[in-house]
Amino acid sequence: MGRNLALLIIFGLCILGPCAVFAVSSFASINALGRNPSSAPKIFTAMVLVLVFAEALSLIAMLVVFQLFSAS
Repeated sequence: MGRNLALLIIFGLCILGPCAVFAVSSFASINALGRNPSSAPKIFTAMVLVLVFAEALSLIAMLVVFQLFSAS
């Protein structure tokens, strides 16, 4: 039971991290667009790259935790 609880905590943290990146990145890009709307293409490109990397990190973390769950 202790190992499963530890894996669930790790899984939760691995999901909360990218969720925080999504929230902060979206908030910062909205603020940047509000200050300088003419820089929308550059801001959009940077925002998409950050979101893609955060999503990839969360998927890798989920796969690792699922692999650890199946090992028990």
